[in-house]
Amino acid sequence: MPLNLEAVGRTHGPAQTSWTSKDALLYALGVGAGQEDALGELEFTTENSQGVEQRVLPTFGVIVVQHGGPRQALGEFNRAMLVHAEQSLTLHRPLPVEGAASITSRLTGIYDKGSGALVVTESTACEAGSGEPLLSTTSSLFIRGEGGFGGDRGPSAAWERPARDPDHVVSAQTRPDQALLYRLSGDRNPLHSDPAFAARAGFPRPILHGLGTYGVTGRLLLHALCGSDPARFRSMRGRFSRPVFPGARLSVAIWVDGGSARFQTSSDDGEIVIDHGEVTFS
Repeated sequence: MPLNLEAVGRTHGPAQTSWTSKDALLYALGVGAGQEDALGELEFTTENSQGVEQRVLPTFGVIVVQHGGPRQALGEFNRAMLVHAEQSLTLHRPLPVEGAASITSRLTGIYDKGSGALVVTESTACEAGSGEPLLSTTSSLFIRGEGGFGGDRGPSAAWERPARDPDHVVSAQTRPDQALLYRLSGDRNPLHSDPAFAARAGFPRPILHGLGTYGVTGRLLLHALCGSDPARFRSMRGRFSRPVFPGARLSVAIWVDGGSARFQTSSDDGEIVIDHGEVTFS
């Protein structure tokens, strides 16, 4: 069945969500915090270390807004053909260790890319009670085989890799079971855990969540550009260009320009897996 193009413009919410200290800790482990140095990121992986106050990784914001939304109105399609295409995150303040928020989402576009359809959703999270804005996101999903309906191809953003060596290159090893750990933060898509489902999607084995790769990358950017201080992390966007298999080593090349930087994330085979990366910080 074709996608329901009339879903464009639909909103969902406000819906209520909440998280605990444990959720923030589990997410940090899911994106590799403490993996290579168990004592190196205690502010993100523990809540009771002497002299260390627990803090939240900025990219945990994608977990805050991940459930529900107007994309449920898209209609029927083969879920094995869906992959994450792009993600942006803007933080209006550091995320609290535990809290509650009101989430409003809007499906802003379904674009015809020929081989598939690109579905774009914007979401905002406001602190429950005060109504103060916490964060906003834009998420794009690519559904293979759902293109060719004669629609608009959508906007394209200009991005060029700087013509110089990166200012920083940082890397992190993922675990063979990284996807099994990351999925406990809420994304139970079997593409990341079930070999039979992954095979139907055309992959030899389950792949790492795109937002898992995004989270590992955001963690490395936080340490390289913000002195590991989440209060200095402002925004991050990137395009998922190739799948990552759990166990790969990820390297992030960073080109700094004042309070912003461009980046690309590559896997250990040299393939770029997040392209068109941009991050802002103070």
